[in-house]
Amino acid sequence: MKGIGLLIKIIIAIVLGIAIGSFSNEWWIQLFATFNGLFGNFLGFVIPLIILGFIAPGIGSMGRGAGKLLGLTGAIAYTSTILAGVLAFIVAKSIYPTLLSGQSLKAFSDPSEGLSKAFFEVEMAPLMGVMTALLLSFVIGLGIASIKGDTLLRFTEEFRDIIHLVIEKVIIPLLPFHIFGIFANMTYAGQVSTILSVFAKVFVMIVILHILYLTVQYTVAGTLSKQNPFSMLKRMLPAYFTALGTQSSAATIPVTLKHTKTLKVRDRVADFTVPLLANIHLSGSTITLVSCALAVMFLQGDTATFSAVFPFILMLGVTMVAAPGVPGGAVMAAIGLLESMLGFGPTMVSLMIALYLAQDSLGTACNVTGDGAITSITNSLSKNKNHTETEQVEAL
Repeated sequence: MKGIGLLIKIIIAIVLGIAIGSFSNEWWIQLFATFNGLFGNFLGFVIPLIILGFIAPGIGSMGRGAGKLLGLTGAIAYTSTILAGVLAFIVAKSIYPTLLSGQSLKAFSDPSEGLSKAFFEVEMAPLMGVMTALLLSFVIGLGIASIKGDTLLRFTEEFRDIIHLVIEKVIIPLLPFHIFGIFANMTYAGQVSTILSVFAKVFVMIVILHILYLTVQYTVAGTLSKQNPFSMLKRMLPAYFTALGTQSSAATIPVTLKHTKTLKVRDRVADFTVPLLANIHLSGSTITLVSCALAVMFLQGDTATFSAVFPFILMLGVTMVAAPGVPGGAVMAAIGLLESMLGFGPTMVSLMIALYLAQDSLGTACNVTGDGAITSITNSLSKNKNHTETEQVEAL
């Protein structure tokens, strides 16, 4: 199975879950529920550590970057990520009542309640709450950047490497089994047709939103740099398809950098911004996360208001900074916010993971392709700013 991509594993897990859940007896369902319970508890334990392990060194190392260029790139990337989330909210809020009409999982607050209880449970209490982890990450990260603490920065980076291994070697490999158990449970409970219908509809909507948002990004970039936006987008297609295969922005950096330099940006700007944007610009992932979250909330009968979701989008843009460069890293970093800010329970988190991972490669591809547009925008604005400052000096 090592040679098979995560997306294929997820698809296999869903198919096997449906097949086995359709004829399994209650003992097998209890076995699946036991594994899901243990995995869910472990995930809850790791979430604060993921937040602390990736946000603190991410902020700490970013603060030691190239001054004005760092600030400009970060501001544009964060704005792009937030606008992507707002777009996803507006579209989902507008079409979900029609698109997902008559579909609901409101009767199930937890997978085991609609079926049978697990054989046993093991409590795995997290070391701290999600908001505590976020605040501690900000304090440590900003502190490292302020005092230029090399020792503390190395410590947080090594801690990040440990958490990265936990995600890469434990959580990600076990996720297909977790999703297998989810769909076996859903099939046993008679809910699988609803879930598959939602998967297909949300999948199509997200693809359309990704294309639309990339078009907007490159229209802005092309206008500022006086280039054809569609020609620019075409030049970035190799990065898009590479990301589809790797499912990792970090792994796609060499390809992204090579083709971003064909967009008439200065090498110095591209060399700095592309690796940075691979960690902080997640517009495609945000579109996917917000769309999937609202779909799960709709299925549960929850009403999503802009006042409730917008703070989630703002925090999402920060929480996913330096998210793990592994498949599913963004949703792992976002689970804590889903639970604390949107009130997601065990089933909602499980469905969210399944929905997101089925489309993770598309979100990553949108992220890295958008990095080219953001780099071009940064290049144009920094060039114009430098030109303006030169004129002011000459006038004096």
